[in-house]
Amino acid sequence: MINIRQLRFRYPTGTFRLRIEKLDIAQGEKVAVAGPSGSGKTTLLNLIAGIVLPDSGCITTGETRITDLDERARREFRVCRIGMVFQEFELLEYLNVLDNILLPYRISPALTLDQSVRERARKLAVDVGIEDKLRRLPRQLSQGERQRVAVCRAMLTRPRLLLADEPTGNLDMDNKDRVLDILEEQATAAGATLITVTHDRDLLHRFSRVIDFADLRETGA
Repeated sequence: MINIRQLRFRYPTGTFRLRIEKLDIAQGEKVAVAGPSGSGKTTLLNLIAGIVLPDSGCITTGETRITDLDERARREFRVCRIGMVFQEFELLEYLNVLDNILLPYRISPALTLDQSVRERARKLAVDVGIEDKLRRLPRQLSQGERQRVAVCRAMLTRPRLLLADEPTGNLDMDNKDRVLDILEEQATAAGATLITVTHDRDLLHRFSRVIDFADLRETGA
C-alpha cells in the first residue's frame, strides 16, 4: 500500500531532518507511529498524504507515486483516496457539523453528493455520539466533539488509506476506545490501511504493528 524509498526531508529553517531509506506498509495493516510530541510524526503523515513533498526520494500509495504529482493532482488524490484526521481538526468555522463532515463531497468534482452520502454522514455521527450536534457550529463544540467531527469526515469517502494524527488526544478513556473502535471497524470493512500517530503508549497494544519514530528521524545540522 505505502512504499517509501530514500526519502530526505528538512524544513527550510531549524535542524530537523527526516531520513527514511525504506518503509513499507501493507494494504490493510493497522499501524501506530509512536514517539514524543514534537518529534515530527505529523510531518511523516503530511509526506504520505502529499501535503508536503520530500527534498528527494519517492512515496508511492497503491499504484500512485505521490511524489510525481503536481499540487492540484495531489490535492484531488488526497480528498478522494485518503481519509485524514488532523491534529488541529481543520474544521471550517462557518459550516455546521453536518456540512463539515460532508466537506470532501463539496470540494471535489470527482465525488457525488447524494442522499446515500448524507445518510452515511448521519450514521457516522451516531456511531461517534454527536448525532445531536449536527446543526451546531464548531465553536459550539467541545474539543472532544470537534475531534469526533474530524473522524467522521475522514471516514466518509470509505478511503483505502486512513491517516490519523493523535485522533484520541482530546478524549477521555471511554471515548478514546470508542473512536479507535470505529476507526478500526471502518478500516477493516473497507480493507483500508490505518496509520495512527500517537504518543499514548497505552494504546499501542491495539495495533498490529508499531513503528518507533526514533528509528525514522535523523537530526543534525
